[in-house]
Amino acid sequence: MNVATAQPDILEEDRLRADLYNYLGLMLVGPPDQMLLDQSAGLSGDETDLGLAIQGLARVANVSKPKAVQTEFNALFIGLGRGELLPYASYYLTGFLNEKPLANLRATMATFGIERSGDVFEPEDNIASLMEMMAGMIVGRFGRVATVQEQRTFFNAHIANWAKLYFEDLQAAKSSVLYASVGAVGAAFMDIEREAFRMTAS
Repeated sequence: MNVATAQPDILEEDRLRADLYNYLGLMLVGPPDQMLLDQSAGLSGDETDLGLAIQGLARVANVSKPKAVQTEFNALFIGLGRGELLPYASYYLTGFLNEKPLANLRATMATFGIERSGDVFEPEDNIASLMEMMAGMIVGRFGRVATVQEQRTFFNAHIANWAKLYFEDLQAAKSSVLYASVGAVGAAFMDIEREAFRMTAS
């Protein structure tokens, strides 16, 4: 995504949220290299569902090798013709690619001045891009920090209605090893975000 270079003051809690969205986007856009695997192995968590999922991811990352993860990523997301999973909102919500959920997302992106990067050819409603967009809205990477209401609206419209199911499918996919742990982190995080936004709307 093309972004502005704003550096606003962000609450630590929100910066951590953005960091986790960014991390998920990075893991989902392509297979991690050794540096990212090492960083993942160094993660620590508490006894919450999310913390335990992060601990599990760290353990798997610690014994993962880039070549094996590349093979896993290809089987899950590329495959011969297509991977085991199709990580697009349109597919999850309609059963087809490039449908109304993508058009709705593009309309929302336009209101925030978010543009697809010229070197990106996948539809914008893929899970990695949505994680990146959410992170950017939280920290103001698209020119300004999105309000909590704007974040909630974006999350509910483009993420909450399918992302947890996607992360659960990622956990259950037969090719998943490292990515089963990524799915566990993503599913737990989606639960936290959904509940937090529900509480702020009350």
